[in-house]
Amino acid sequence: AATLLLSRCLLKMVKGSIVAPEEILSFCCNGLQVPPPGEREETWGAMASPSPPCNPTEVQMSQLVLPCHTNHRGELSTGQLLKWIDTAACLSAERHAGCPCVTASMDDIYFEHTISVGQVVNIKAKVNRAFNSSMEVGIQVSYEDLCSGKHCSICKAFATFVAQGPSGTKVKLKPLTPQTEEEKIEHSIAAERRRMRLVHKDTLKDLLTRSPRETELETRDGSAAVPAEKTRVESVELVLPPHANHQGNTFGGQIMAWMENVATIAASRLCHAHPTLQTIEMFHFRGPSQVGDRLVLKAIVNNAFKNRWVPVVRGPHPTLSAAFHTLTPSSLPPSMEVGVCAEAYGQEMSVSRRHINSAFMTFVVLDQEGRPRTLPMVAPEPGEGERRYREASARKKIRLDRKYVVSCKQTEMPLSVPWDQSNKVYLSYNNVSALKTLVAKANWTLAREKEKVRMYTLEEDKFLSFRIEISVCIAASRAFSLLSDLRRRHEWDRHYASAELVQQVDDDDMIYHVVSQTLSCENKPQDFVILASRRKPCSKGDPYVVAFRSVTLPTHPASDAFTRAETLCSGFCIWPESEEMSKVAYYNQATPGYLNYVTTNVVGLSSNFCATFEACEKFLLKNKEDLIMRLQDL
Repeated sequence: AATLLLSRCLLKMVKGSIVAPEEILSFCCNGLQVPPPGEREETWGAMASPSPPCNPTEVQMSQLVLPCHTNHRGELSTGQLLKWIDTAACLSAERHAGCPCVTASMDDIYFEHTISVGQVVNIKAKVNRAFNSSMEVGIQVSYEDLCSGKHCSICKAFATFVAQGPSGTKVKLKPLTPQTEEEKIEHSIAAERRRMRLVHKDTLKDLLTRSPRETELETRDGSAAVPAEKTRVESVELVLPPHANHQGNTFGGQIMAWMENVATIAASRLCHAHPTLQTIEMFHFRGPSQVGDRLVLKAIVNNAFKNRWVPVVRGPHPTLSAAFHTLTPSSLPPSMEVGVCAEAYGQEMSVSRRHINSAFMTFVVLDQEGRPRTLPMVAPEPGEGERRYREASARKKIRLDRKYVVSCKQTEMPLSVPWDQSNKVYLSYNNVSALKTLVAKANWTLAREKEKVRMYTLEEDKFLSFRIEISVCIAASRAFSLLSDLRRRHEWDRHYASAELVQQVDDDDMIYHVVSQTLSCENKPQDFVILASRRKPCSKGDPYVVAFRSVTLPTHPASDAFTRAETLCSGFCIWPESEEMSKVAYYNQATPGYLNYVTTNVVGLSSNFCATFEACEKFLLKNKEDLIMRLQDL
């Protein structure tokens, strides 16, 4: 009987696809122990299928760094890391698309630390937003030291993937609904990042057009420049099935790894040392390559920058991040830019190769204490080489603008940022994304309600923000046109005396000089120099956005006649509720000089906010018909 019972128990385990030898031993020694109902099923179920993450597109990957993944210093090869990043991001994109996806582009990647053998790389990827046939995937990379338990951030990246159907046709993607506050922020700002990618080329061309044609080659006393031709590298790779996906297209991460390899060789030929990859600039894949293709990879050092660096803390600094943390804020380590491109051809050499990708990588060289070493200068060849040399300088300027304007948190940004034609794209991005981030916050509290006007507050560490909203019988597009012109603000906002349009940057960005009726503690009127950035909805459900922030202009310095005031983050969001009804909301992150006025209204000691917004409603209703007539006349 015992044998029969044991057989039945084993058969039940096999049918349930569960191998539990310890339970067989327990039965032989102690007899059959019947667990409470549901307990075994719950335990086995938990073992078989762990609970999925909240975001259905989220993918988590953990990789133990083995010697085969590392370079001669025992550090993880950046090429291998790029392959893992691309794989995790692709899996996330395919979860949402439900079909194969290919890498279209990758934004700037800044590597903060190196990773040693024996440590674990943790990668988290999830889709931030889906557009028509493309989607943005956000990737966070960190490392874990299993011995000490230490966790540290390595980099953050944003990749764009395109969904592909049969025969490479594009697939229309379903929209993604964000759930958490963080997801809502990333979903909203993804549209701004997409806009910035689309104008990336124009930004570089514009900067080069306005820069002097002559490029002054930097020289050093007692040191000769190295001809750029001596750093040139060319290598070929055969695309095999392990390098490609199930459709036969080469993995983007594999191409990036091959490109990083030849770029490292080119950088080594300049400095005669082993360089460390610091940054990969935003790049786009121009076309696919398939199994059987030959990929020709070319690399050359375009420029070497001899930025002076000043160590602040002495002592060993074994990591890349520690080396940069020893620098003063006004200095940057010596670095070099390497240009690398990938071209493909079939089994037989064709007349012209297919351009797959071009990228620009920035390297530094660290000494044994982890401090940046001085680099030899580059002597570009006449013509094409001088063009690359000059473009490298322009890219460095744009790269710094992107890093220190786009990626900075609001708490790290000065109130007034110097306006420059070359950084207009990134200041506009920062302006709109700051407002969208404020809008997506979850902890808004209703503070006051007077008739149709509602006032909300949001208390954070350093800021008190407020939101005032009202529903108005006007089409959202018309309200957007009226409220985005600051020259008409004085018609409904009694705090505005005048607003002069100083510079029409483009169709969506304007700079105004605003004079306020409000007197400062010096008993003088306040004035502002404000960047106004407008955005129409990117997709259904998005609001119309008008964002404001202070900038500084050389043509409009502070004057003795006024007290120069500043706004950090403010603006309007307008949501269509129907064809002729809109919800208009005004947001403001209060600066210290404005705080007393805000709190007086919040606690009910003043009704200025409500009165001003009621005046705004009357202004919109009064002028909507005039606007319709003007549009019809056009």
